[in-house]
Amino acid sequence: MHNGDLAEDYVRRAGVRLTAINVLHQAKSWADVVRECQEAVELALKGLLRACHVAPPRLHDVSDVLLRERDRLPPSARRHVDRLARISRELRRDRELAFYGAEDLVPSSFYKEEDARRALDGAEFVVATASAALAERGGRPGGEPAGDR
Repeated sequence: MHNGDLAEDYVRRAGVRLTAINVLHQAKSWADVVRECQEAVELALKGLLRACHVAPPRLHDVSDVLLRERDRLPPSARRHVDRLARISRELRRDRELAFYGAEDLVPSSFYKEEDARRALDGAEFVVATASAALAERGGRPGGEPAGDR
């Protein structure tokens, strides 16, 4: 079940996604920022769980697992677990809507800069926290969590 290289790869790729998300943000594609932030958060949190020997579920939102397994997380992530879970849950709620919309909702009209900024702040926090936690456990990703904003 545990593959440290896979955990590190998830977190690294989540960080790479942040670079792409910043391009979407500069282009003012707010719905795409929200959608891609969800994917970055999902990858980072699944990498964190894998690094802690917790098999991540095949779900887009791992908040319940994070909360249930908080004691297995490194202290740097454990102190932020409620915030990590909230970010995961909130972005999961917007995943399909931000991508596909609905008959009565066009994503590019519905999502605003404020939505994109909140999603990006959350994604940056999650990726930084997961990266620092992996480094704390002896993995390669590094960096400090962004702190509570």
